[in-house]
Amino acid sequence: MNQTSAPRSAGTARPYGNDDEQIAIPCTLMRGGTSKGLYFRASDLPPAGPARDAALKALMGSDDLLQIDGLGGSRLVTAKFAIVDKSQRADADIDYTYGIVPPGRGIVVYTSNCGNISAGVGPFAIDSGLVEASGPVTEVRIFNTNTSKILIAHVPTHGQRARVRGEFAIPGVPGMGAEIFMDYRATTGAKTGRVLPTGHARDTIALHDGRMLDVTLGDVANPCVFVRAADAGLSGSELPDAINAHAPLIDTLRELRGKAAQRLGFCDNWQDAESVSPALPLVVLVAPPAPYVDAQRRTVDAGEMDLRARLIFYNKCHESMAGTGSMCTAAMSRIPGTLVHEAAYANAAWRADTLRIGHPLGVMEVVVQVREGRQAEETEFERLGFGRTARRLMQGEAFVPASAFDV
Repeated sequence: MNQTSAPRSAGTARPYGNDDEQIAIPCTLMRGGTSKGLYFRASDLPPAGPARDAALKALMGSDDLLQIDGLGGSRLVTAKFAIVDKSQRADADIDYTYGIVPPGRGIVVYTSNCGNISAGVGPFAIDSGLVEASGPVTEVRIFNTNTSKILIAHVPTHGQRARVRGEFAIPGVPGMGAEIFMDYRATTGAKTGRVLPTGHARDTIALHDGRMLDVTLGDVANPCVFVRAADAGLSGSELPDAINAHAPLIDTLRELRGKAAQRLGFCDNWQDAESVSPALPLVVLVAPPAPYVDAQRRTVDAGEMDLRARLIFYNKCHESMAGTGSMCTAAMSRIPGTLVHEAAYANAAWRADTLRIGHPLGVMEVVVQVREGRQAEETEFERLGFGRTARRLMQGEAFVPASAFDV
């Protein structure tokens, strides 16, 4: 594609400067929950395909681990984006596509959803005029194209804007903000069509060294493979730096995830999971409640949680807890026989309508309530969701070298 044709392929993007060396693309930088990323209106990007991916990789600085020549923040939780548009569906207000440009990999991945970035989609849609605010709380029905599931964001609003100030705090984000409640009841079977994709609360995966690991394969919001932290040689209280530096452990979890991906039908050979299905399933290490010191050197007491969890994605430990991972963890906690139920049930302070997940930055409380009288494989939820905060950080134009569109 030559430089004169590049702007026509970039939505409402326009040349910048006299020589068209860069293309300006409107975007918004937002924090959604404990993640941060670029939010776009679909009309401001090229149509889905190679030109769009090229623009997104250039915007983020995909080939460099530091993403120094782009807007990515060199960490997985800051290398994300959301593409938002009005929906033509009767059951949705907007369509939302999530993606991530993992630092240093030179790829764009669309296969999963992100619960934290999702929390910013409702406010972005309202502030961008895609959804009209109505009353003190505006319900935004979001069709997630990655999973073909409906999410509902309950966004506090004032006038025609999403509220920012509030009294709700989440671990991993300084201060407080307006609570956005994300309803995930309709995300069961997100990628496989079943809450328990294999039909079992537990399965066994054989590793090449002869170890047999008990796992639970669950699919709510995003598919996850759950394993006991103890079975991976951990206490369950380790922090991300220690986990990421443990090369033999990461190799074990890479093999475990690959074999889980193969069993879920995401790849034909487990060794191909890194390229064919790099995001899914997420790996979650679970352990019963116990006191630990979090990443900010605060002591978290056992009584504050129902279980401990460490989530692994792209072979790195999440700094806190993925939103979709929390939803799958909460859902599995209510199904007898799963490893998550086993870990959480050890807590005598179990509560019927919430699950408290101890993660590297504190404790995340999520809402979960199963509809009575359902078999595990038919599990339905009366309530399943979590509170987040979000904030628009910057709005303007980002610049992409025109050569990026030469695809």
